[in-house]
Amino acid sequence: MQSRSASAPILREKSLEAVRLDKVGMRYGRVVALESISFSVQEGEFFSLLGPSGSGKTTTLRLIAGFDRPSSGKVYLFGQDATHVPPYRRAVNTVFQDYALFPHMNVRDNVAYPLLIRKVPRTERYRKAEEMLALVKLEGFGDRRISQLSGGQKQRVALARALILKPRVLLLDEPLGALDLKLRQEMQVELKRLQQLLGITFIYVTHDQGEALSMSDRVAVFSRGRIEQIAPPKELYYRPRTQFVAEFVGGANVLVVGGKRFALRPERIRVVKPSEGILGRVEAASFVGYGNQVEVRLGDGTLIRVLMAGDSVFTPGDEVGLAWDADALWPLEE
Repeated sequence: MQSRSASAPILREKSLEAVRLDKVGMRYGRVVALESISFSVQEGEFFSLLGPSGSGKTTTLRLIAGFDRPSSGKVYLFGQDATHVPPYRRAVNTVFQDYALFPHMNVRDNVAYPLLIRKVPRTERYRKAEEMLALVKLEGFGDRRISQLSGGQKQRVALARALILKPRVLLLDEPLGALDLKLRQEMQVELKRLQQLLGITFIYVTHDQGEALSMSDRVAVFSRGRIEQIAPPKELYYRPRTQFVAEFVGGANVLVVGGKRFALRPERIRVVKPSEGILGRVEAASFVGYGNQVEVRLGDGTLIRVLMAGDSVFTPGDEVGLAWDADALWPLEE
């Protein structure tokens, strides 16, 4: 029986489950970064880790990449325990927010660098680098310096370099955070196109709920080192499990009715005559591009945010009534 080379990549056996974390915890001294989290990601899935800064998203990504080892629990890749497997032996690669490109190299050499480390002949590594540049729509950019590229182009070069080794899992740590809004939106479309074209697993870290909802097959919402909910985007938006998810994903209102908490989406609320709904007073009103946002203070002190289409104009101090259908209220866990 032929033995496996000590330096050869492992964890490429076929499995429907690309990544699984089993009761993984992470501590830095007395600081708890992760509290015994468990989830799995299927092969070919676009899976996002969503949450505010310090919630544990990047820590989780680093554990999957192998840059850190968990304080407790296990990390599995393609059905095998990879908890103590070094990063270079995992079929995983990472794209960072700051691109991590080499300024003294041209674009082609940056993309080909992982193959240079593996002593692939120059002709072959350049051929593959050009293939990757074509994949990310940067044909003809090979001779350019990194300083000559825009932010979006740099991100594409970083993607090409990460993909040249054909990883089965690509980890992306806030990769669009340094880009302006228009470029972010363009790159969201590009990332989803690449993921679907290549069929590899993407695990994407972001604090932007719009990014997570628009690209992902499923999203894990993090808060204070815990996972609040894992679900497809529409389920997260319309059926949040907890108050944190309701407020963080889409900014739902949270109402207490009969001693129980309910989520109420701003777009499900109608502004009616004061006599026809729950009475409130307008505190603020603004145009937000796709409609008008109105903040209304109810008599019990609750502040309700309403999103309205059309050209209705309100000013602070106006008395209004609020109404919604019974099925607009979604019960939350206590």
